[in-house]
Amino acid sequence: MITYPIKQISLEEAINLQFKLVDIIQSVFRGHELLEAGDYGVSLELGRPKTTSKVEKVLAKFFDAEDSALVRGAGTGAMRLVFNSLLKPLNTLLVHDAPVYPTTQNLIDMMGLKLLKVNMNDLDSFEILKNTKVDAVLIQHSRQKPDDSYELEKVIKAIKSITNVPIITDENYVVMKAPYIGVQLGADVSVFSIFKLLGPEGIGCVVGKKHIIDGIRKLTYSGGSQVQGPEAMEALRSLVYTPVSLAIQAMQVDEIAKRLNNGEIKGVKKAYVANAQSRVVLIEFEEPIAAKVLKYAEEMGAVPYPVGSESRYEIGAMFYRVSGTFIKDNPEIKNYVIRINPMRAGADTVIRILKEAVKKSLA
Repeated sequence: MITYPIKQISLEEAINLQFKLVDIIQSVFRGHELLEAGDYGVSLELGRPKTTSKVEKVLAKFFDAEDSALVRGAGTGAMRLVFNSLLKPLNTLLVHDAPVYPTTQNLIDMMGLKLLKVNMNDLDSFEILKNTKVDAVLIQHSRQKPDDSYELEKVIKAIKSITNVPIITDENYVVMKAPYIGVQLGADVSVFSIFKLLGPEGIGCVVGKKHIIDGIRKLTYSGGSQVQGPEAMEALRSLVYTPVSLAIQAMQVDEIAKRLNNGEIKGVKKAYVANAQSRVVLIEFEEPIAAKVLKYAEEMGAVPYPVGSESRYEIGAMFYRVSGTFIKDNPEIKNYVIRINPMRAGADTVIRILKEAVKKSLA
C-alpha cells in the first residue's frame, strides 16, 4: 500500500494561525463584545443575529474569501446548501473517480445529479472538460482512496484553465491542518463542519464567492434556520484553539508511524501516515487480526468509534476500522488494517495499548 499524506502545517505555523485568527477577531469585534454571549433572532438590519454576522465576517477574512455563512447541519448541511444554491436536479457534477463520501452521495442521489468521474490524480483527465458540459466540480480535499496523490491547487488550476464552472471543495478533515483550503487556492466555495473543529454540534460553515453565500442566505432566511449569536460565539472561541491542537495531534501521528516502522511492536507489518478522512496512522498487520486488535484495544481504553472526528468530545486515542470509502475500494483491507487517530493522546499511550492488543490477538 502506498499513501500520499496531505502536507500539514507545523506546530509553529499553527501557533501563527491562532494569532492570525485572534488578530482578525479583535479587528472585527469591540472589546466588550468578546465578553458577551451574543444576540438572538432575525435582526431588522441583517435578517440574522448581529453576532453571527460578525463571526461570519471574521471567518471570511481568515480564509481570504468574499463572504461566509454559518449554517445548520454541520458539514453535510453546508454541502446541501451549496448544492441547492448552485445546482438544479439532473445537473452534471464532476467528481473524482473514487467512492464518494457517503453523506455527499446521499445529497447527489436526492437531487438526481449526474456524475462525470475523472481521475484527479492525472491532470490530463480534465481535458474532457473541453468538449463535455458540467454544471459544477466537487473536489474532496482529503483522500478518498489510499493511493490518491492529487494536489488541490494543481487540480483547481487545471480546471480553471479550461472552464469557469463553479468549483466546490469539501474541506472536512483538512481545514486548519493544511496550509490552505480550496477558496484560498482559486475554488469558488469551500465547506466544512465546525463540529469537527472542536466546535458546537450541528454547526457548519461555507466560505466563498458572495453570490453563492447570498443564495444560501435566501435558503435559510427563517428564524429556525439561523445560527444564533451564542452558537456563533461558541464556534469562534473553539476555533481559536483548533490549529495548535491539531498540529500536536499530527506530530503524534508521525511519531507513532516512525516507531512502528522501526519494529517496536511484533506483528505489525507496516505503518502508514494517511488522510483516511482525518490524518491518521494506518496499521497493517502480518496476519488478519484487525477485528481482534480493535476488540482488545477497546477493553484497554481505546475509543472504538468517532463522535465527529476531532470533535471536542474525542479525547482518548481512537482505534477504528479503516474508512468506508477505503474498504469499498479494497474490501480485503478491513481484515489486515486499522486506523488510529491519537486525538489528544500521546504516542506512548497509543503504543502501549496497541502492543498489548496485538499480543493478545496473536496469543
